[in-house]
Amino acid sequence: MADTLRRLTHSETGRLLQDKLDLWYKDYHINSCDHNLNMCCELIELNSKIQGQLFTILNVTAREGGQYAGVETIKSRFLPWLATCFSAASPGLCADSSINLIQESLQIDKRLRELSTCQDMELHKVESQLSSTRIELNSVKQDLVESQIELEDTKNKSATTLLATEDEILQLRAELRASQEKSEMNMRKADLLGDYERQIRLLKDEISVLSAEKSVLQGRLSRSRSPSPPRHSSRSSSPFTRSESPTVARLTDASRHSRLVSRFNDIYATDRLDAQNLLRRYIDDLEMVQRIIFTSTVESFHAAKMAFRQFKLRVRKSLSPSHLGPESLEDAVIDYIVRNLDLYDVQSSVNEVINAMNVNPKISFPPEVDFILISGFIREVCRVAFAMQTLEIPLDITFTVDGELFSESKYRRSYDSEFTAPLVYYHVWPVLMENDTAIVKGEAVTKRGALWSSVKSRNSIRSRSASPGRSLASRSRSSSPNRRSGTPSKWNDSQWLKVSMLTG
Repeated sequence: MADTLRRLTHSETGRLLQDKLDLWYKDYHINSCDHNLNMCCELIELNSKIQGQLFTILNVTAREGGQYAGVETIKSRFLPWLATCFSAASPGLCADSSINLIQESLQIDKRLRELSTCQDMELHKVESQLSSTRIELNSVKQDLVESQIELEDTKNKSATTLLATEDEILQLRAELRASQEKSEMNMRKADLLGDYERQIRLLKDEISVLSAEKSVLQGRLSRSRSPSPPRHSSRSSSPFTRSESPTVARLTDASRHSRLVSRFNDIYATDRLDAQNLLRRYIDDLEMVQRIIFTSTVESFHAAKMAFRQFKLRVRKSLSPSHLGPESLEDAVIDYIVRNLDLYDVQSSVNEVINAMNVNPKISFPPEVDFILISGFIREVCRVAFAMQTLEIPLDITFTVDGELFSESKYRRSYDSEFTAPLVYYHVWPVLMENDTAIVKGEAVTKRGALWSSVKSRNSIRSRSASPGRSLASRSRSSSPNRRSGTPSKWNDSQWLKVSMLTG
């Protein structure tokens, strides 16, 4: 026994076991799982070696002490330790504690068996759920396959429908193109119809004028057949002047008056809107478009009145040498002008209006647009204004200025006006006057602060006025040798005399 204990002492196995325990404790968190297991197994091997040597010493010591030596010690300390499988070896362990430990181990085994049973039941339940889930998955896969088949069918049907729809679209486009062409043709026919109606209206006017002339000539013829005083005293003492045939003169003048007023209203209602729509294709500002149309109307009246004065002077100059009566020279001149309105060189007045508009500081237009665009509208206004000067009481438009006081007796407010504003911001259509009476109302836009707004707009328009190139072009147009003056240049004095003698 002493040799075995000496060998155990000199082997330093216990010290080595302690060193390994310390080293393992230091490196436990650094080592891998396999390395820690190897260290544990190695320590168990060292511990088993020490235990084997200690059991050898225990056996030798028990033999040396006799048959009953150390029995109590083995009962009180060694057997309980063996009963707990070396789990709780302590100096104060007794038999009761070993029984408690055995009971606890049995209870732990029972709990483990119960947990195992529960786990098996849960596992079985999970497996059944998994099988049902797999069945549902298979059904979903089958539904997916069916859905894909239906989608393919729908796709094929949609492709077929798309082809049919494209054919229908092409057919509809062809029908739309045909309808557009038909509508354009109808619009052309409508324009031609409008021209025909205008010509018919002019012809009716000429017929009425000719019928009036016929009646006048018949009256002259009847008077010429009756005995009359000598010619040398007819101009001084004859009572048959223009005022002495009131029925024909007044009816003719009244009919022309009503017809011209009606034509003036038609220009406001139709021709003005056509010109406005034509300008709106190139100018987005509605105010500027309305200013352009108003300015062209005013300038057309001025040009027509100037042309009428010159035309009247030429006719008086041509008729005065051969005029003998019975009517006065002034009445003969007016009658001649009424009968020969087609001799009015309206294109010359249109050119004058366009030249005046090109230098007007209140209006402006884009570089790609010229006022010739509305020459048709200007021509109609010039014709009506020229014919209005032949009336017994000529018709004219009133003088206007931006910022003037609004008059309910002369103007109507536009739809976009401020109905409580007292001043006119700008004019849309002029007032037709007979002496000092307004017979046709004009149209104006009223706004608060109209005077200041008109000054600002005039300054902005002046800053946007035509470029030097355009001004030069307008000056070149106005100074062109082909430009005709207010008096028709193709008629000289001898030709005027011949025409006056033929028309008598």
